Amino acid sequence: MSKLLFKMRYVPEDEAQEVRDLLDENGIEYFETHAGNWGISVPAIWAKRNDQFTQARELIDEYQKQRIERVREEFEISRQRGETKTMWHSFLEEPLRFMVYMGLVIAVLYFSLQFFLSF
Repeated sequence: MSKLLFKMRYVPEDEAQEVRDLLDENGIEYFETHAGNWGISVPAIWAKRNDQFTQARELIDEYQKQRIERVREEFEISRQRGETKTMWHSFLEEPLRFMVYMGLVIAVLYFSLQFFLSF
């Protein structure tokens, strides 16, 4: 019976491909399911054989730990170079749009909290 290995909803394509490659390199038999036409099914990678599930799960867990470290390092490097986009960068790029969005946020907060603050 098949077992769920890796849910792929909101997973970047490069990460999904790296997981597929990892399973292929280690001879793990798997299949994929997709979200379907309306996006209500579970997009995932499933282990075909129960005896390979534990090995596959350990491989994926180790891969995810390495990926987290790699992405954090890349983010830190880009932050140090000043390449990371912040709210200040958004304001400088399009000040009018930024101000309109901030005004909308303040309006939504005002109308949402007006009832509680009127007492």
